[in-house]
Formats: sequence, C-alpha cells, structure tokens
Amino acid sequence: MSKPAFVRGAALLTAFALTLSLAACGDNEPASAPQRSGQPAAVDLPGEYAGSGASSQQSADEAWIASFHAGHPSSRISYDPAGSGAGVTAFLSGAVVWAGTDEPLTQDQVEASRSVCATGSAFDLPVYATPIAFAYNLPSAGLNQAGRHLKMDPATVARIFDGRITRWNDPRLVRLNPGVDLPDLPITVIHRSDKSGTTKSLTSYLKAAAGDAWPHKPGENWPNDVGQGAKGTSGLVMTLTQAEGTFGYADAAQTTGLGTVAVKVGEGYEPASAKGAAKALDHSSFLPQPAGSLRQVIDVDYASQTPGAYPVLLVSYDVVCQAYKRDPDRRKATFAKAWLTYLASEDGQAQAASNAGSAPLSPAVRERIMGSVRAIEGA
Repeated sequence: MSKPAFVRGAALLTAFALTLSLAACGDNEPASAPQRSGQPAAVDLPGEYAGSGASSQQSADEAWIASFHAGHPSSRISYDPAGSGAGVTAFLSGAVVWAGTDEPLTQDQVEASRSVCATGSAFDLPVYATPIAFAYNLPSAGLNQAGRHLKMDPATVARIFDGRITRWNDPRLVRLNPGVDLPDLPITVIHRSDKSGTTKSLTSYLKAAAGDAWPHKPGENWPNDVGQGAKGTSGLVMTLTQAEGTFGYADAAQTTGLGTVAVKVGEGYEPASAKGAAKALDHSSFLPQPAGSLRQVIDVDYASQTPGAYPVLLVSYDVVCQAYKRDPDRRKATFAKAWLTYLASEDGQAQAASNAGSAPLSPAVRERIMGSVRAIEGA
C-alpha cells in the first residue's frame, strides 16, 4: 500500500519556537478526497494553540505555519522543537494540543493519553519524512562535489559505523568505486550523542539491510563506542565539516557542501533524495491496528530492493486526541482537525516540499490520514 515521504528546508521563523497568528478553521467536514488548497472556510478561534516535539519537523512546521497564517490570522499557533520525548511528555501533561514525534507512540503512552483525551486515546499520524544521507568530508580528493557520490552497499556502511573499515582506501571501498582515487586517510565516524529518531531510523535500516554486518539492535542511542558524538543534526553536520575524512549521517537537506553516498538498492545505487524516499514509502505498508483505532503507523521497508527507492529515511508523526478533556467549546479539537486537514492537503504538502525539500505524501496516503482526521470531534 502506498506510503508517505516528505522534505525539509529553510527556516522561516525562530529556531526554538514559532509563533504566528493563525486562524483555525472548523465546522466544515473535509471532502471525500484530500483537499487541494487545505484552507477551509475560516472559523474564528481566538486563543493560542501550541505544539511541541521532534526537531526534524521544524522546517516543515515553519512553512506550514507561515502558509496557514495567511488564511487564518485570528489565532496563534506555536511549535517548540524540543525533541520527540519532550513533546510527547508535554502532550500527555495537557500542556500542548499536539506533539511531534519521530517514534510512534508506545502502548504505555497510548494508555497514558486517556488522561488528556476525552474520547478514547491519542493517535499518531505520519506528517513528515526525510531521506537520511550518509555524509562524508573529503574536499581535498574532490569528492564533496555536488552530484558526485561514493558508492557503498549496506554491509560496507555498517562496517564503517562499527569500526571494522577504518581507512578511506580500504580495498572494499576501492572495489566499489573503480576509477576513484580514494585518499589514504583514516575514517572518523561522527554519530549523534543524544537520543535521536534519526539514529533509530539509521540503525533500523542497517539491521534490516546489512544483515550480520550490523550486530546491534535498532535504537535511539548510538550503540557502540566507535567515533565521536555530536549533539543534534546541526552539531553533527558542523563536526563533519571541521576535519578531513569524517563520515556520519544526517537529514539529507542539511548536508550541503558535503559528499554523500549512493547506497546499493537492488542492482543499482541510489543517492539520498526526496524522490527516492517517497518511492521507498510507496512500497512500505501501514501496521495493522486494533478495530476502531485511528492510528496510522508506517512499517518502513528498510530492506527495499525496489529500483529508484532510497530506503534510508525518517518518518515523523503528529499526535492528537479525537476529543480533548478540559475543552468545553471544542476549540482544541476544532483546531487539531483544521491543522491536520491542512498538513494532509495537496497545498500543505507542496509548502513543505518547496520550503523544506520533503517528498509530498501521495494522494492515497493523504486520504488514509484524512480518514482519521475526519473522526476528530471539532465544533
């Protein structure tokens, strides 16, 4: 069944909290297919509507907030990219209307959400996805040039990250890159030092695609003592650029000026791209859920062999309630419904794509998301 993919991009507002006047729309039921404009007739919703969570969504949220604001100036919406765990915690305490998270909710979190949700429990919907690039810094060898990619198979990537390939002219790298003058330099692995959804997605890919070459379980924490840690995407990318011979992983949109790997998929090699990530998601599936559940969780096919697919990617979710406690006039629910209707619209996806470089969700995936959004009990 087809799946989502997204893009990232330029910052439009602040780095830590985005606040703009927005009019939330309400009262109108979405059409049976995803809307093109995503801007239903405005309904006056004075007040503030806050979200918090994954920093991966920040650039997309900046674009969405700016565009949503143009048609809905009477309300204020903010998003604090404090991290997935902090965002879910804030949501479960009732401090924010929605959370952004790079990890689907755990069953314990679903049950805990009954303290803030008036109808059933919270549900998570995929709203953002981005390809994760394997990035390196080899400028003296001319290998940072745009459009030029070293080739690696999943097992080679795994052995580098696990400290078993340690030099750039290792015979295995030379064999994969005939005609490329690889320098006799040590490889310095740079990984995230903080808990990270990007690390979880990367290690999930390595576990699925590299076989025995990657002996570690998927997780948000880096699993070995190889290399040097750096906090956050910006810290990791900055560290990559500070020395020759570094190798790491980051949101592809943030790796400008660095070289990136084309990974082996099937019989070919695919560079990190939104188009490739979208194709990988199109060949993934949704996890089955209990009857009546509104959750839509993607089971990414990290081991995809589909030509043109790039299966190293991060999917990020928004978490909301069908109805909220302490929301007597249903303003929170009405806002959540309008906001997610916009994110799942053609226009919302196009805004994220043009400003954040994401791969827009396919119509089939957007319609699946809207099946859950329509159940939100707005005014």
